[in-house]
Amino acid sequence: MTLNPLEEKIMELFWKLGKAFPKEIVAYLEEPIPPYNTVLSTIRKLEKDGWLAYNVFGKSHQYYPIVAKKEFSKSVFHKFYHQHLGSSKSSLLSHFMEEENIDIEELEALVKSLKS
Repeated sequence: MTLNPLEEKIMELFWKLGKAFPKEIVAYLEEPIPPYNTVLSTIRKLEKDGWLAYNVFGKSHQYYPIVAKKEFSKSVFHKFYHQHLGSSKSSLLSHFMEEENIDIEELEALVKSLKS
């Protein structure tokens, strides 16, 4: 379950908005905004690939996500954990302690809250 950067930005907007017409998605994109046809093609690809579905309103299509953000996040984490950390719990913990500047007190508090 992977998305290119533009697909991910578009899906983030659909997850945030719930449903939207392509022009609404374009309005929410940050600079540099890709051309409308690029956004529309990406939305159609996401629909074809099973990420989005749509309702028809005249000649317009209002799209909505059919893959939950939680499902996507779980897939991204699973890939990161297995491919980049070698399924090592200690590597995962080290990564968060080093990259996210989690100190030992925070870690101890987290362990304590998990035991409760």
